[in-house]
Amino acid sequence: MSEKYIIGIDEGSQSAKILIFDTKGNIVCEGKHPLKPYNLPGPELVEHPDDDWWDAICQAGKKCMANFKGNKEDIVGIGLCTIRYCRAYLKEDGMLAQPALSWMDIRVSKPYDFSNPDAKYVVASSGYITYRLTGEHKDTIGNYEGVWPIDIDNWKWSDDPEAYKNTGMPREMLFDLVMPGDILGYVTKEAAEATGFPEGVPVVATSNDKAVEGLGTGCMGETTACISLGTYTAGMMEGKENLKGTTATWPKFSCVPNKYLYDTNGIRRGMWTVSWFRDILGDGYKKEAEAQGMSAEELLSKEAEAVPAGSNGLMTVLDWLAPVDALYKKGVMIGFDGRHKRGHIYRSILEAVALTMKKHVTDMTNEIGVKLDKIIITGGGSNSDLFMQIFADVFNIPMVRNEVNGAAGLGSAICAAVAAGVYKSFDEAVENMVRIKDTFTPNPEAVAFYEKMYPVYTNITKHTDEVLKEAYELFN
Repeated sequence: MSEKYIIGIDEGSQSAKILIFDTKGNIVCEGKHPLKPYNLPGPELVEHPDDDWWDAICQAGKKCMANFKGNKEDIVGIGLCTIRYCRAYLKEDGMLAQPALSWMDIRVSKPYDFSNPDAKYVVASSGYITYRLTGEHKDTIGNYEGVWPIDIDNWKWSDDPEAYKNTGMPREMLFDLVMPGDILGYVTKEAAEATGFPEGVPVVATSNDKAVEGLGTGCMGETTACISLGTYTAGMMEGKENLKGTTATWPKFSCVPNKYLYDTNGIRRGMWTVSWFRDILGDGYKKEAEAQGMSAEELLSKEAEAVPAGSNGLMTVLDWLAPVDALYKKGVMIGFDGRHKRGHIYRSILEAVALTMKKHVTDMTNEIGVKLDKIIITGGGSNSDLFMQIFADVFNIPMVRNEVNGAAGLGSAICAAVAAGVYKSFDEAVENMVRIKDTFTPNPEAVAFYEKMYPVYTNITKHTDEVLKEAYELFN
């Protein structure tokens, strides 16, 4: 019997990634294509230019399929995962009526205002890509959260007329919904020509990108959490019910039907800040790294490894993108003196991510009354041994890194594997397709230091917020 293959689509804030897996979760080949820089047409408006979502998937798909050496007829399904909290307005023919809105755009947190007469449909990012791949007016229920007329308890569009009135979205503007793991449609001839994917292959619903990522890490059970190091960095864990009235725990749709994902509060532009610092160092630093046979990130990590825990007093607050309810917030670096160099700044940013996530994860676990014994770290930042060790020391919990780093791509493939009957259940698929690569255990000396630093760090904004509120009036 020939090997079967599964395609996982993972389109995030910065790129589209297409991965082909075998049924054991091994990456066979992949393709990646960057998204264009955002358009910023006005204050708090953030748009994806042109037809960027679809174009990036087409380019990444062609790159991936060009590297595929197997038989296309052995590809049994495509799992589709796209960025959450986005919004697209489509014309009657299913094409974009205007540039798609990023999750950072303030309009996605508001009701639809009917300002575009060409808009026939309003959909999440996954709904638009589903249409481009299959021609179907369908989407996954799991990618609808925020300002949508959704019945979260019953996994469907609301039956309450007020929900449609409050969101400004009449039912006729919305696609039909399916559950994660269900088939959305089949790749059309036109889509096959554009992407390189085989015509007629089923496209399978997943969920929101964080839930898909959680599934791809094997984050299951009541004592395991996952931290996703992305443009939006957040923690998550499996939940059984749609909790009400919580302040540190945000129930979302899981990637497993009728289960929930508990989200922490997060860091807006979390790992983006790491890229920001790398980029402002300029081409000279990149060339210096290349001369030593390293990437800029690897050289920064090497320099940061020589810096002690606490970065000699340099502390960073990661408010590089203010939330809509506190627009005065800004990023802060405090504690500079003559000892501080590039490695100190870099380590301080990494420590800020870990310390901030410790607060968010602790707030969540205290609220729901659980104690963690393992945390899985996923995303590009997990490739750094230094970053993994900082997380272990800050949390004083073992940190796990999996063999497959692109967890959203693997989570997409797991959904497609279940839909194709390769595995009978999500549990069976995870057991066969997800594997731990290594574990980082806490260093007692560093743990003791971070326990003293943590209350100092979490108290910074109580003082800086007042200054930033006054400064906001001057600079905005």
